[in-house]
Amino acid sequence: MSTVSIFLVEDSAVIRTSLREALEDLAPAKVIGFAESAHQACSNLRDLSLSGSCDLAIVDIFLKGGSGLDVLRCISANELTFETVVLTNYATPAIRSKCLALGASRVFDKSREVDELISYCNALSNR
Repeated sequence: MSTVSIFLVEDSAVIRTSLREALEDLAPAKVIGFAESAHQACSNLRDLSLSGSCDLAIVDIFLKGGSGLDVLRCISANELTFETVVLTNYATPAIRSKCLALGASRVFDKSREVDELISYCNALSNR
């Protein structure tokens, strides 16, 4: 079992802190950084992909600047080499479909599916 290096794309400091604590307590995971905007996320994720130091990006849909959809487009267009999932309060069927079409491996609802995200991270650590 290896430690999963995670980059968070989330503009809420409260959610980032809670999520980091949950991931690091309940899965073999280490949060290695975060971004609050799509532009910042794309820049950081390109660098992390080049260095091979990121295993998973967890992306929210609504950000301070741009959207998680912009981040998914950036990841896809630049062929960045890590897993990507979406964690959002707006996990409607339409949003889920759009995120999966843009390359997300999974879409999790923040209010109901955090346990599934933790399980996903545990499974990723066993690959």
